[in-house]
Parts: sequence; structure tokens; C-alpha cells
Amino acid sequence: MNKVYTMTAAAAAMIALVSCTCSQNTKTTEAETKSDAPAVPAYTVVEKPTVDLSQFIVDKDGYYVIFDGKTFNGWRGYGKDNVPSRWTIEDGAIKFAGSGGGEAQTGDGGDLIFAYKFKNFELEFEWKVSKGGNSGVFYLAQEVTTKDENGNDRYEPIYISCPEYQVLDNENHPDAKLGVNGNRKSASLYDMIPANPQNAKPFGEWNKAKIMVYKGTVVHGQNDANVLEYHLWTQQWTDMLKASKFAPEKWPLAFELLNNCGGKNHEGYIGFQDHGDDVWFRNIRIKVLD
Repeated sequence: MNKVYTMTAAAAAMIALVSCTCSQNTKTTEAETKSDAPAVPAYTVVEKPTVDLSQFIVDKDGYYVIFDGKTFNGWRGYGKDNVPSRWTIEDGAIKFAGSGGGEAQTGDGGDLIFAYKFKNFELEFEWKVSKGGNSGVFYLAQEVTTKDENGNDRYEPIYISCPEYQVLDNENHPDAKLGVNGNRKSASLYDMIPANPQNAKPFGEWNKAKIMVYKGTVVHGQNDANVLEYHLWTQQWTDMLKASKFAPEKWPLAFELLNNCGGKNHEGYIGFQDHGDDVWFRNIRIKVLD
């Protein structure tokens, strides 16, 4: 989060001294200047080894095929070194077998990520959900930990570090009626911008999806139509966060991370959400736009 302070030279020197005690991957943020805003807790962005993208097939359109329909090559669980067992491969698609527990994410579940950090890209995939199903696709995601009450590392939810392309059965899941102006329906920027037109197909049918990120400009596409556009790392982005459930007074860590999503390099993981419901993804490919 970009902050502007008015301070004396002595105060500046004191802040500089304190900042030197932080480790390379750990950031402790000062409390918001407003007295009623909670302080952001210390957190660590975990950096794990990534895959060699050159080992993946490039199709005739110049996209890397990051799911071959047969194996989980390149994929792992968020905060894990393996693929959780509720994620399987069925008829050439990645399937999550729902636990029915919403966001509880049982030990054999959890979110799935592709272990490579993308910056400027166009991602294409297809998805379908079961009746009343809810899921999402994350991009520019980070793996973030904080300390629990015993001083042990714990992973924060993936969605507090990155935008989410909503995946939903609009007709049968109550989330479609929550939020503002339909901004929790499929292909929406979750809880911030509604997809327009709303052209999702019913549960059990495949939908085409596209996410383009290029130098801060983001476009969501659904079933061959561009349904929204917005711009990261701008005042527009900050204002949207302040009007969402990720506002600094509601969730200070989420606001800090999302306002700077992608970190200093503006890059991050692609991820699929375990929201407790059956969901399928296939024909997953990505074009690097750098």
C-alpha cells in the first residue's frame, strides 16, 4: 500500500531504523494513519521453487498448455508440496470433489495452484460446476503466512493476496444474490465488479473463460464476450478495495496485500479454489505477454 506521511527528520530516521529489522521476505506495516484503523500484522511471503515453463508444450496459437489432461505436472496445493487428494483428473479435466463444507477446506482438500508466477498473460480455460456450486480462479496470487497465538506459521487464505474470477452456479447458489449489483456472479471480479453481460451457462454445462493481465489492465471474458475491465495499482483499484469486504478497517492484512497484489514484481500464481463444491476445469492454457 502506498502511504504518504508528513514527518520530521528524526521520525524518518526512527522509522528507517525499525524497518531494518525486517527480514527480506517479511513485512511489518505501520498502523493506518487513522486512529480507528487496525494495524496490519506481520506477514511473510513464502517463496518456493517454481517449474520450468519451457518444459510445457506450446500450441499453435502460442499458448503454454499447463494441463495435459492426464497428469498434475506443475500443479500443487496452496501452501503444500503435493496435490491434495480431493483434486483428481476425470475425463481430461481437473476435478475437485466437494466436501460440502464450504470454505472449511478439509485436510485432503485446499486450493490448487500452478507453480509458476506469471506477470503479463492471457489465461484461457473452461469450467463447470455442480448444482449450487461455488469456486473461483485466482491470479497474481502469493503464498502468505502469519504467526498464530503460539508463534507458529500459518497460511492465510489465498484470496486475500489476489483478485478472484468468480465461478458460480448463478441460479442456485445464494452468493449470486449477495454483494452489490451481481458482483458475486460468475466471471465477476469477486465482490467488486459484476460481469456484464452475465452470460454463464447453467450448472453441469461447460463455460469458456479468459483472464488477461497486461501492465495493470485486467479483462475478464466469459463465453466469447469480454464482461469486465479494470486497472490494478491505481486509485480506482484502491477505492474498490475500500468499498469491499477487504477494506482496511474490516480486514487490514487483505487490504495491504490486495492493494499491492503481485508484490514488488507484479506477478503471482494461478489458482483454483476449493469452496467445498464439485467443480471441473479443462483446456487450461496461458500465453505470456511479456
